Amino acid sequence: MAKVDFAVPELKEYPEIPALKMDAMAHSSPFKSKPEFQGPLGFPGELVENWQQQAIAKMGDLLGKYRSLRVYLDACVKCGACTDKCHYYLGTHDPKNMPVARQDLMRKVYRRYFTLAGRLFPQLVGAQDLTEDVLSDWYSYYHQCSQCRRCSVFCPYGIDTAEISMAAREIMDSIGVGQKYCNEIIAKVYRIGNNLGLPGPALIDTLEGLEEDVYDDTGVQVRYPIDKAGVDILLVTPSADFFAEPHVDGLIGYGKVFHEAGVSWTFSSYASEAANFGMFIGSYDNMRRLSQRIREAAIKLGVKRIVFGECGHAWRVAYNFLNTLAGPWDFLDPRYPVPQHICEFTHELIQQGKLNLDKSQNDDKVLTFHDSCNVARASRMGNYPGGQFDIPRAIIRATCNHFYDMDEETIRDRTFCCGGGGGLLTDDLMELRVKGALPRMEALNNVMREKGVTHMAAICAICKSQFTKVLPYYGMNMDQIVSVHQLVSNAIVLTPRDDDQDDDDDSDD
Repeated sequence: MAKVDFAVPELKEYPEIPALKMDAMAHSSPFKSKPEFQGPLGFPGELVENWQQQAIAKMGDLLGKYRSLRVYLDACVKCGACTDKCHYYLGTHDPKNMPVARQDLMRKVYRRYFTLAGRLFPQLVGAQDLTEDVLSDWYSYYHQCSQCRRCSVFCPYGIDTAEISMAAREIMDSIGVGQKYCNEIIAKVYRIGNNLGLPGPALIDTLEGLEEDVYDDTGVQVRYPIDKAGVDILLVTPSADFFAEPHVDGLIGYGKVFHEAGVSWTFSSYASEAANFGMFIGSYDNMRRLSQRIREAAIKLGVKRIVFGECGHAWRVAYNFLNTLAGPWDFLDPRYPVPQHICEFTHELIQQGKLNLDKSQNDDKVLTFHDSCNVARASRMGNYPGGQFDIPRAIIRATCNHFYDMDEETIRDRTFCCGGGGGLLTDDLMELRVKGALPRMEALNNVMREKGVTHMAAICAICKSQFTKVLPYYGMNMDQIVSVHQLVSNAIVLTPRDDDQDDDDDSDD
């Protein structure tokens, strides 16, 4: 763990509502995007001259386009139900990280320019001009929201701070004030095909290496094909799965599951990224452009169905928007859902008794499960409400002998964010990430003490990356976070197949 210039919060058995520390995180803001990253996304390269007028015009455009945004800005009665529900407020003590206060940063500007009372009596209704100081606050505190939507669960009016944060970021991007981390990543996808800038040859080498590793470990030839046309399944997964632990261990598990299912499948070098950072910056246009790559790859390869790997916001975008962003999908096999999560695929096989699983292979672990925000509060799995909670746990129980949930108030739809979601997984926000992880770390620490839990499983690439970085700050080990399909990979008993040695799976150009 690197030396830090901030105090790591102390873990406590029971979360406490912290004393207020005004502007405690006012200094925290991410690096700003450079023109070469802004341009490909359709944004100005730097702050435009008439930025106030353009920002207000953009806000008006969004208010007209999204009725929910106006409702959220009008509906709040300051009841206080959300104030202590944000992990960033609990970890930083900064009152501007209370959801209601973060909303108010935009609400005051909205009242000034879009309500009669705000135009006539601004001080009376708490209206505020959009000034450079206000813009600075927006850039800082709207990048201290991971868009996890926990506050909306407790709000009696269902106000969704995530939607307000997304709108604020889109407004800032439109005037040339973008965040480097998100916008650079999106630009990489347009240029290369994935967030990490991994070119096709690097992906091929990685997958060939995985095939060798799995064969050396099991004696069974499991294929990890890429750009293979005419197969059943296109697997779209976060690019972290191709190289980083524990992500890659989950990817190995995907291949083993497909092998046992006897289905043909492939990755695509053109659409080698499930993640869609267009959502984080609130840009529907960029969300669409990123999703269209998946459609184009599916058509080119002639697949019958699309399966998404373990990535929280990728699944949120796919589940909620893929059909409208990139549909219609009438060229796929209508017998299968569009899209489908890898956990749904694996769970169905388990229910049908088609996977031979040796739970004892995970007996070195006592597991708990982290419900990732975008899966828990913004999507569903299976054909019934709550499947997104039950299905991953069912897979864990099918592959492990020892599993315990964390406290009920910290899981399922009340789950705490990892602290690095919403486009905040960047080292220039490390203080925020560490402090924002506090509530989850406390819940994990409690179940470790009470039940002897040694590892926490997750199905989100950002959560896994965040936890490997912040666990050591709290005296835990980075390898305590594992992929759900890593557990599947450990437990699955592979069946050798007659065609394992065939060489007909060479990649197509």
